[in-house]
Amino acid sequence: MKGIVFNLLEEVVVRHQGEDSWDSLLERTGLDGVYTALGSYPDEFIFRLVAAASELLDMPPFEVLRWFGREAMPSLAIRYPAYFDTHDSTRSFILSVNQIIHPEVRMIYPGADVPTFGFRDEPDGALMMTYRSPRRLCALAHGFIEGAAVHFGESLGVDHLSCMHKGDAECRCRITFHGKRQG
Repeated sequence: MKGIVFNLLEEVVVRHQGEDSWDSLLERTGLDGVYTALGSYPDEFIFRLVAAASELLDMPPFEVLRWFGREAMPSLAIRYPAYFDTHDSTRSFILSVNQIIHPEVRMIYPGADVPTFGFRDEPDGALMMTYRSPRRLCALAHGFIEGAAVHFGESLGVDHLSCMHKGDAECRCRITFHGKRQG
């Protein structure tokens, strides 16, 4: 896994829980916490950090990853404004993942192993999304979607209809767009 993911996790934990919490996660996992954005690190490291955060925050790992994805979005928007500036909605942003964002990620971070997404428009305006990755970080993708909605000032719902964690071949999510947030 690319170091940028660890950098973002550290930012989110420090912003919301304080520097001591990040240090506590590192201590609990035995990791040194030195991650360069372009570096590659064992996937196991992120899973160890998520497990420690799950204990520390008294949240299931799925919810820790979802929280992380949602809260990392502002940092991603600041670091990579070009990914966001050409979109005016969460839907168009999400649909750019395969054709724009992931190819760019591979150029910036050679060797990055990104998930595969599939999309299908539903007759009622919802978006059906499939997710495949050997890492099975669907909760992180779920959080990124929610964070994108916040970024674009929109409200949405994500229903996780099937999941690799439950033995399914892929995750399927139904994303329902509710429009701009009020107030």
